[in-house]
Amino acid sequence: MAREAALATGEWAEAHLGSDEVVFVETGNEDTEYRKGHPPGTVWINWSEFQDEVRLGVVDRAEFERLMRRKGIRDENTVVVLSSNSNLLATLAYWYFTLYGHRSVKLLDGGRRKWESDGRPLTTRVPDRPGSEYRAREQDASVRALRDDVLAGIGARNIIDVRAPEEYAGRTFAPGFAGAAFAPGHDPHEVAQRSGHVPGAVNLPWEAVVADDDTFRSQEELAQLYSGLDPALGSITYCWVGARSAHSWFVLRELLGWPDVRNYDGSWAEYGSLIGVPVARGPEG
Repeated sequence: MAREAALATGEWAEAHLGSDEVVFVETGNEDTEYRKGHPPGTVWINWSEFQDEVRLGVVDRAEFERLMRRKGIRDENTVVVLSSNSNLLATLAYWYFTLYGHRSVKLLDGGRRKWESDGRPLTTRVPDRPGSEYRAREQDASVRALRDDVLAGIGARNIIDVRAPEEYAGRTFAPGFAGAAFAPGHDPHEVAQRSGHVPGAVNLPWEAVVADDDTFRSQEELAQLYSGLDPALGSITYCWVGARSAHSWFVLRELLGWPDVRNYDGSWAEYGSLIGVPVARGPEG
């Protein structure tokens, strides 16, 4: 996908405010910033609404449909997603929409930070959208990696660990769950039984692709960041729970146009607790 198709500039987005064909969606862990002000007409979807809290991981097709219907999003709408923190959770939402085959989805380049710094319109009014008859497609397996795909990919694919170097090396430690557990924070959903990384994975932290204003770096800069990898091998991105890796998935697949890029949304929270799988530690790839 071309950069222009995947990204909505601030100018494009502002020109489409109020359009019946375009729906803006802001996402995040909590709606404090949204309630203080958001682009007019923007719908709020908490990140947790995309998650099945019992099974863990993305909601199934039927629940995704129900979520879209509640939010008044139609199949034919162009959905423009945004968030704070360099669009971290917005790229995950973009991945969810792609996973369920939404026909037209864009990411607001620069997200909330760029929109605010440019002085673009904000409102506290929460839109009241009528319900829809949204129909999702079956999951697109070409954008998602499961645990068996990761195991089969060791030594055969580009496996890209987008976490911080200390997480990759196995130095992140958080006590308190079952005596000891490894996690970047204190969310029990992010806990793994051991630290480390998938053998052969390269460590390319996700945030390197964004500029100071939270927009994506140029095509030339992005290509240089990944120049040591062969796109033809196919690629799997992972982190702890699939959010940061969805950000890197977006760069590789949607901006750079690499073929066969998959996000492992189970990520280290799953892999790090699997019995019998190979694990590497230390700074080496």
